[in-house]
Parts: sequence; C-alpha cells; structure tokens
Amino acid sequence: MRMRWLLLPALLAPVLPAQPAPPPAAPTLAEVRKTMGIPSTATVRGQKDIVGFASRADQMAKVWDWSAQPPLPESFGPLPAHGVLGVICPHDDDLYAGRVYRRVVPLVTAHTVVLVGVFHGYRRFGARNALVFDPYRAWHAPDGDIPVSGLRDELLAQLPASDVIQDAAMQDSEHSVEAIAYWLKHQDPALKIVSILVPAASFPRFQELAAHLGTALAASMRKRGWALGRDVAIVISSDGIHYGADFAYTPYGEGGVDAYVKATARDRALLTGPLAGPVAPAKAEAFYDAAVDPQHPDTYRMPWCGRFSIPFGLLLLGATARDLSLPAPVGLPIAYGTSISFPELPVTPLGMGRTAPANLYHFVSYPGVAFVAGKGSGVSGTP
Repeated sequence: MRMRWLLLPALLAPVLPAQPAPPPAAPTLAEVRKTMGIPSTATVRGQKDIVGFASRADQMAKVWDWSAQPPLPESFGPLPAHGVLGVICPHDDDLYAGRVYRRVVPLVTAHTVVLVGVFHGYRRFGARNALVFDPYRAWHAPDGDIPVSGLRDELLAQLPASDVIQDAAMQDSEHSVEAIAYWLKHQDPALKIVSILVPAASFPRFQELAAHLGTALAASMRKRGWALGRDVAIVISSDGIHYGADFAYTPYGEGGVDAYVKATARDRALLTGPLAGPVAPAKAEAFYDAAVDPQHPDTYRMPWCGRFSIPFGLLLLGATARDLSLPAPVGLPIAYGTSISFPELPVTPLGMGRTAPANLYHFVSYPGVAFVAGKGSGVSGTP
C-alpha cells in the first residue's frame, strides 16, 4: 500500500512534451584551425584549402598561365574595360574554375576590394542576420600576405552592433574568399581586402544590412576621395548550380547529357536575367526567390552557393553607388563554364588536386558577371 501512495504523485503529474535537443556547440577556434591546410596565427589568416587552391608562388604562377590557354569560357559578348565596379566570381578548385577566374579577375583593378563571401557553414555556428568580418591584420596568400584594409575597422565603427559579427573561427572555416583573394593578389601586389561572409537572412533583412553597409562604405570612400571601380571594387563570391544526387538536386533526372543541358540553360537564364542590366532590388529579390524559399531561407530551391552572397552583393553595389550619387551599376554576363566543360588544369605535379569529383552526375557551374558604371556616370567601364 505504501508503494502505491508513493507512486501516485508521479502518476498524477502532467505529461510534458519532449523538449528539442539543444543545437550542437559551434566549433571552437582550435577545432577549426586543425582543419586548415595552413592554420591561422593570432594576426594572419591562414589557408583553409591547400589542395584545390594554390598555396605557393610557383603553383599560382603556373595556374595563372595555364588558365589563359584555350578552350576559353563561354562568352556573352565583348569584355568591358578594366576598372569595373565589381564582379561575380566563382570559388571552386583552381583546376576546374581557373579559366573563369582568369577571365573575370583581371577586370578588377582597384587596389582595395570588398570581398562578399559565401558562408557555407553558417548553420554550425548559428550565424544569421548579420555580416561576418575577420579580426586579422593580413591574409596569407601564395604571393605574399594580403593586408586587410583599414576600411574594415572604419566600417565596423559605423555599423549597428546588430549588423556585425567579428569572428576568427567563422572566417577560418570558410574557403569562398581565399581563392579569389589569391588571384587578385597575383595580379596586384598592392591589393588590400575586406572579407565579409554572408549567412542566411530574409530579403528585407539583406536590404537593411546592405543599406547600412553601403552608406558606411560610401562615407569612408568620400573621406578619402576614392571612386568606385578606380579605388574600390566589390567582388561577390559564388559558384553556380550544384547538380547531382549527392547535392540533393536532380530536377532533370539523376544526370546525363539531357540533365546537363537543362541545368546549364537555367543558369544562363539567370545570368542574362536578374544578374544582367541595371542593378535593382527587384532583380536581387528575383534571384533570392529563385535560389531559396523566401519564407524558409535555409531551404534551397536551387543550389547556387551564392544564394545569399549574390542578393546581398547586388544590394550593396546599388546602395554604395546611390550613396555616391552614381547611377545604378550595370551587370554584364562575361563568362560561364562548368567542372566538366573544360580540360582540367594539370596541377597534380604541383602537389595540388581536386576536392570533389566532376562528371555528368556530379557537376558544378562557374558564373562570371562584371558590373560597370551606368551611363552618364563619367566612370571608366561605362557601357
């Protein structure tokens, strides 16, 4: 009898719903640095990937030269004049994407580049609705360290605290900026950068973030007498479509020639649609809606790496130009290729390689877009 009475309170207690498990802890800085090919130090950002990307000067020189050889990337027309306001550039392995890097990067001649990067691992870090900056004074590169521009700290001082995260582990975990920075450094020893990673956010939140950063960037440029394109360029990192069952994206079948033709046609429609012509919020939103479910931004509709970096980058270009009293920049598609549209660059003897397979059942595309000054701006590169 006594046992029954002791159990009665437990039997009468309300049954509570099971609580969701807490999210896993974000990787620590030490854990992230163990995964880097060249770990960062307290002051210099190292290198995440030393397999797909050059890490030595001799490797970079060879890749640069080889990538200029035919076959060239698909073209959409004549190239604009050098000194563009910004570009969209891929960030995949040098042996796959080198020819598109080589067509896009030389158009950027500004010595200071704001790099708008993809943040592939934002979920692991719980990062959303803010821009991720690094704390370093310089970045390692094959041709020597790249200084971080003093613009970074000025921008951080001007932006609302809720807009920014400054975190070494987040920046160390990401490869989408480093390769582009290395190509830019190879052509310009005087290069300085500001690296910004873009995690998930709603489109209205991206509009807020871009408006704030555009105003801050324009103010710092005016103070220095700098011009967009001549002194500062905005470079947006993005690979295009990731097709295959292991990417969970097979709308045209598991793969093969027909799927390849249809998937790449869809890419070209984006390059010549929302990514072309005068930059406008409606175009940025059209790309955002094509790439993600706007009600659930974590959900891909179409796996472009730049589902967040491109809409934000377009909005930032537009906001910066507007605050500098310039016409809207104009997007010009300039290059397109895929991981199976070119012969691979022969990097194996250099100690480099590939980080993923490439075939008709697993392929990635590489978009190239240049942004030039609108008509009447008086800035070089005007169409």
